[in-house]
Amino acid sequence: MPVGTKGQRRADRALVAAYHEARLGELIARVAAEVDRFRAGEVDAYTVDEVLHHYHLAAKALWTFCWSGSGAQIEFTARSLERLAANGERIDWWERATPRRRE
Repeated sequence: MPVGTKGQRRADRALVAAYHEARLGELIARVAAEVDRFRAGEVDAYTVDEVLHHYHLAAKALWTFCWSGSGAQIEFTARSLERLAANGERIDWWERATPRRRE
């Protein structure tokens, strides 16, 4: 697949960066809510620690989706984001980082 023009590559990077920042903000908000619950005495430190670990896994998966690979990969990611938006779909990064339980 040929790589687009310099302007298109710049636009793709900007799209991916904006997506990454927005989804990262959502993940951080989940952590902040749990820290607030800890401060209010609703949960213990171990619960917050589990949420922090989950955040780390989710943020890592998000980063990998957005930034791993070459310029062609960023172009592919940008097209994927455009398709998701056009279809009204979202990736739930928190859910994606949830370990699968064996039955």
